[in-house]
Amino acid sequence: QLWWYLQIPVKAQLRFLRYDSLILTSVQTQSSVGSSCVRRSLCAAAALVSPLKRTAALPLSYMEPELYRAPAAVRGMISLDREAFAQTVTVPALRVPKGVLNKVVKSLKKSTIQRPGVPRVLQDKDKSSEAEDFRLVLLDPHRVSSPGSFSEAEAEALRSFSVSEELQRYELRLTYDNLKTEEVLAAVLPEGQDVTSAFSRVGHIAHMNLRDHQLPYRNLIGQVIMDKNPGVTCVVNKTNIIDSTYRNFKMEVLAGEENMVAKVKENGVTYEFDFSRVYWNPRLSTEHLRVVQLIKRGETVFDVFAGVGPFAVPAARGGANVLANDLNPESYRWLQHNCKLNKVESKVRTFNLDAKTKVHVVMNLPALALEFLDAFRGLLHQDPSCDENLPTVYCYGFSKDDSPEKDMVQRASSSLGFSLEDRCSVHFVRNVAPNKDMMCVRFTLPKEVLFCGGQEQTGECSFTKQ
Repeated sequence: QLWWYLQIPVKAQLRFLRYDSLILTSVQTQSSVGSSCVRRSLCAAAALVSPLKRTAALPLSYMEPELYRAPAAVRGMISLDREAFAQTVTVPALRVPKGVLNKVVKSLKKSTIQRPGVPRVLQDKDKSSEAEDFRLVLLDPHRVSSPGSFSEAEAEALRSFSVSEELQRYELRLTYDNLKTEEVLAAVLPEGQDVTSAFSRVGHIAHMNLRDHQLPYRNLIGQVIMDKNPGVTCVVNKTNIIDSTYRNFKMEVLAGEENMVAKVKENGVTYEFDFSRVYWNPRLSTEHLRVVQLIKRGETVFDVFAGVGPFAVPAARGGANVLANDLNPESYRWLQHNCKLNKVESKVRTFNLDAKTKVHVVMNLPALALEFLDAFRGLLHQDPSCDENLPTVYCYGFSKDDSPEKDMVQRASSSLGFSLEDRCSVHFVRNVAPNKDMMCVRFTLPKEVLFCGGQEQTGECSFTKQ
């Protein structure tokens, strides 16, 4: 009988297994040892081919992959209607004695339900007196569809706590609050279109870069982002490219209050600024910290494109003497404010000038900074007696070259009029776009550039081609 069973198609095997209890009963009536072996073999085959057989009370239809998909009626919604997302789904559950509840939940931590706002443990709906001694532990239907879905360790734990592996069906009501951001947006936007839930957090402001096809839903997207992220009270969308002069951009408020004055804490330093009128990029936090940690107490820092102070303020807090400049009057105002806020105003001299006329050290304007390096040529007219105390320059730039490190060195050398080969280091900061990297070239300003006397009029110093 077993040989015949294994020859038939898998689908037929599954249909056959629905009636395996009748067949096993028939086999059991045979008293021979061979019949007993056949019975055990059929049991093993049943367990391997159809683990769902052991949970007749929880059919396969309840284990759909898109169990948490929002109702189809919300597709194309423009104005957010939270009530429209409510639905009832069936999930598996285990009936667990209260005495071992905590131990069981800990043992099944990978298999219990993980949904926003959904508790893993609930009161048993059974009204009997015995039910008071039990609780229902809700399980993730994507991981558990039958007793056979438990790992060996989980099954052993259940046996050790004398907990039956029989699964219960629990009718769970899901609401808008129980859905994740991407689930809500994927249900609302037209099928096949990109869904974005990514944003930059700047204090209480969530800053998004929506694509054209998402704009009709922008207010709904803003409201969902605000709902799902505690502390976000304003969501904005960038409406144009960054202005290369003041490095700010126009923005549209999608949801929440129109309060653009943000308070941010980065690397232990507090900053305040009007996000709509200055430049701030939270993705540069690591780079700010990296550079500041290279500056020693008592050293002097020239921050030419200082913004609101992400380099200048922590450098001053670390004991450096800082000269910080920014062309944007709003950035300059908030730079001064942040110096006072962090009690380093006595260590930072602030300027609101054109950086072209100033000495460059930290040059965080990737789109243009390399072009400013020629300002170092012949800046000073008295040759020092030694090479000590020459400024260290951190110059940022974008590169689309296949070898961005080499590209940065060549462009910096060309602008300086002096070869930086083997005299600098290049650091990868971040990927800005496909095939576009933000890099930082670090070098000690050569005295041959800084003191190239007699050649200032031509603007050219000695330059060794690479």
